[in-house]
Amino acid sequence: MDLLSFSHSPLSLAAPVVAILLAIVTRKVLLSLGAGILTGALLLTGYSPLDSLTYIGKSFIGVFWDEGVNVDSVFILLFLMLLGVITTLIDISGGARAFGDWARERVKTRQGSQLLTVLLGVIIFIDDYFNSLAVGNISRPLTDRHGVSRAKLSYLIDSTAAPVCVITPVSSWGAYIIALIGTILATHEITDISAISAFVAMVPMNLYAVFALALVICSAWMDLNVGPMRTHERRARAGELYDARKGTPPGASAELGRSSKGTVSDLVIPVVTLVIATTASLIATGGVALSEAGEAFSVLGAFENTDVVHSLVYGGLIGLAVTMVRMIRHDLDGPAWSKAIIEGVRSMLPAIYILVFAWMLVDVISSLETGRYLAGLVSSSSLEPSYLPMILFLVSGAMAFATGTSWGTFGIMLPIAGDMAAAAEISMMLPMLASVLAGAVFGDHCSPISDTTILSSTGASCHHIDHVTTQLPYALGVAVVAMSGYLVMGMADSAAAGFTTALVVFGLLLMLFRKLSGYSNTPEDTVLVKE
Repeated sequence: MDLLSFSHSPLSLAAPVVAILLAIVTRKVLLSLGAGILTGALLLTGYSPLDSLTYIGKSFIGVFWDEGVNVDSVFILLFLMLLGVITTLIDISGGARAFGDWARERVKTRQGSQLLTVLLGVIIFIDDYFNSLAVGNISRPLTDRHGVSRAKLSYLIDSTAAPVCVITPVSSWGAYIIALIGTILATHEITDISAISAFVAMVPMNLYAVFALALVICSAWMDLNVGPMRTHERRARAGELYDARKGTPPGASAELGRSSKGTVSDLVIPVVTLVIATTASLIATGGVALSEAGEAFSVLGAFENTDVVHSLVYGGLIGLAVTMVRMIRHDLDGPAWSKAIIEGVRSMLPAIYILVFAWMLVDVISSLETGRYLAGLVSSSSLEPSYLPMILFLVSGAMAFATGTSWGTFGIMLPIAGDMAAAAEISMMLPMLASVLAGAVFGDHCSPISDTTILSSTGASCHHIDHVTTQLPYALGVAVVAMSGYLVMGMADSAAAGFTTALVVFGLLLMLFRKLSGYSNTPEDTVLVKE
């Protein structure tokens, strides 16, 4: 089947625009994603209903099978199911309740529960997928106890995961970006700086990531709740917490119940095992790849060559094995084990359905060449070099928002930014590359079709659109901070001037958010939710 090309047409934006607008208006994610897929399929096939259905069918099959098993997507779904089973078993063991009781004695405020979530997000920096799911499952019992809404938890998770990963060299993101930077530097014969040195030098220039982290810390410390987040926080303080995956109050189902023998170790040991096993697997699979290529082992080299999806599954299987061993003392019979496993898998089905549809939409958007169209708008323009960092930030943000992928945006926009810097002003190379990284994370945070956004809401058991709409004011506020910094950075040709400007604007944003928040972090704000 021959597909039409829309690489030079604004119609390439139709599919993501339909999906995103419908998701916001109807709050029905699957319906919205399906409408976007159908819109794109009709455009690609010249409005032929039969060809459109055939294309959609091939796209669906492609999620699972593409000249062999599509390991990337299948293993991510398998990891989700493994995590669902681990979470259910921990809940049945009483580990989550015991951790909540333990933490309640030590973390006595809403502020403390939120700060702990942010701290965990910073510590678990290896991969954004793993970060989103692991931090959510660890923090949820504690934030529930203190009346922190699932929407706020989702924001704390999502706005920590990607920003930390994108500025950390030893992470799946860092390794991928360093590899791209190395290719760009070699292409333009820049030899006075290495790829990893360039990456580290770009960290303070990645204004969105730096100030998104600053805002999430301030939001936890000062309990800042603006826009729709205020409504969710009011409800949470009144004890209205609901599990988005089950539509019931949080915790194990009445049918499964909880063991009375639960201890904190029933949660801590499986989670710590999961983190260590996954990290070790990431290093091991990367080390094997280095060995096969005849290269010397290094931690950074291992992360650059690691197999993320296999590592997640290996870590998940080890974590599940340890969880099951610990469950032996809770005397579960055969039917109870079966029910626990089925319930664990079922709890992840909503996220799995959304991810599959989102991946199909990403495939449609790729065929429409939406990214190429947006990139062409920049590369074909004759803009003043001083405006390029800000323009690249905005275009990268629009691309990640429309395509739902920050990694895809990196792959397309970083080489374009490198070419533009080499042609316009070589001294602006690193600021322009950094602005692409920043814009991609910004767009990813705002996009309802982003897989990391989906997994953050999954980890927090929050309704997906609630997460998108409540995070949006925070993301847009930081985007204004970043834009101000990039404008000055380009005009003054100084990264320090740009960062200083962004810092001043961030201070003003913080004052505005404190005024809009309407809450003070006082003892009477601390609410313990009864289970």
